[in-house]
Amino acid sequence: MKNLSRRSFFKTTSLSMAGALVIPNLLRCSPNNRLNIAVIGVGGRGQASWTQVPRESIVAMCDVDDRQSARGFKACPNAKRYKDFRVMFDEMGRDIDAVIIATPDHTHFAAAMAAMELGKHVFVEKPLCHNIWQSRTLKKAAKYYRVVSQMGNQGHTTNGIRLVKEWYDAGILGQVREVYAWQPSLNCGGPNGFVPSTTFPPEAQEVPKELDWNLWQGQATERPYNKVYVPGDWRGFYYYGNGKLGDWCCHTLDAPFWALDLGTPVAAEAERWNPVPDHTFVSEESVVTWNFGARGDKAPVTMKWYEGFGKPEVRPEWGINELPVEGMIMIGDKKTIITGMRPNNARLLVPKDEWTEFMKNPPEKTIPRIGEEKPVQEWIAAIKNHTLPGSNFDYSASLVEMAQVGILAQRFGGKIEYDAKNMKATGRPELDEYIKEPARKGWSYGEKL
Repeated sequence: MKNLSRRSFFKTTSLSMAGALVIPNLLRCSPNNRLNIAVIGVGGRGQASWTQVPRESIVAMCDVDDRQSARGFKACPNAKRYKDFRVMFDEMGRDIDAVIIATPDHTHFAAAMAAMELGKHVFVEKPLCHNIWQSRTLKKAAKYYRVVSQMGNQGHTTNGIRLVKEWYDAGILGQVREVYAWQPSLNCGGPNGFVPSTTFPPEAQEVPKELDWNLWQGQATERPYNKVYVPGDWRGFYYYGNGKLGDWCCHTLDAPFWALDLGTPVAAEAERWNPVPDHTFVSEESVVTWNFGARGDKAPVTMKWYEGFGKPEVRPEWGINELPVEGMIMIGDKKTIITGMRPNNARLLVPKDEWTEFMKNPPEKTIPRIGEEKPVQEWIAAIKNHTLPGSNFDYSASLVEMAQVGILAQRFGGKIEYDAKNMKATGRPELDEYIKEPARKGWSYGEKL
């Protein structure tokens, strides 16, 4: 991989940025052309990713928690073991081609930047990063360092999301002006079941001997350890995660964002119930509304996210009595399309006989298929074929930035008029420190880009 053609990379990059995304052919990969892969975040989602590359060489594994990494270390006995990815890159930088990053949200950025600065291809678990400035910087870095990037939102590789885009592009839906998504379950954390009304903020506890708490915190502001954070409930605390919206936007809002070419919102607003006064923990119930301007001949769009309760009202023309417990709909002036929380399944909201007739003669499939939920394999193939995968940072960072504008509204309430050019919430300077969060000493990356 040291001989990767930079000229070939830029050719495919130029094509993809112009809108003609190059999708790799997975069958072209030679099993003898092995990549040397490092893994940062060995358990959980990390394990779900590195176990998908049996034809490659796992040469290094890095994890701050011996409890979470034990199975991975046992499965890959020849991989060198680390707790600090900075040390790993210092010692093994020349021996690594690509890096899989599956740590908590707040440490994605530093790990990805450290890898890209060394010219390593990066796969980063969703959501891509923790704030708007990080999203912009990762997008710039992937181009600057000429690496193959991918965010791990599995749904972007599915047949379902391709159907959504193909049907919209074929004019089946007509103009879409409304998008709704609803998720009744908060469940933004993990198995520890933290209830903020009991002890808030979480009290200081003794750090387990298996965990390096300092490294786990990464670039985030230092806080006392509490077992609620590790391994699962960190996502419910805004200083480490971005809640349910940050987690699931990469699945549920991916299809409308891609199909409608939504880009950056001009505004976001949130209604909240039971908000936490100091804005550090995810509210229990909320509705977030984004507004997008016209894009060429595409109409302006209003998109709503219901979290913890509620869903849109059923309309007579849909031919159904009730919407499912969770999902997403794009309402066009001709037809309406529905998916689940992931875009795996897609169908038109029409009477059963009309749906049957539609499926007998559906629109042409114009987007290459690459296999269901295979973002890691797509990334590996793109590296070897000198192309870009579908959720490369130029695309996925924009998707995540859109969600992060909504997350700011969800966290602090009220309306945000978003100045995308300057990354500012117009008239709300108090949000600047959350658009670009400070990094602890020794964890600053990307400042020169």
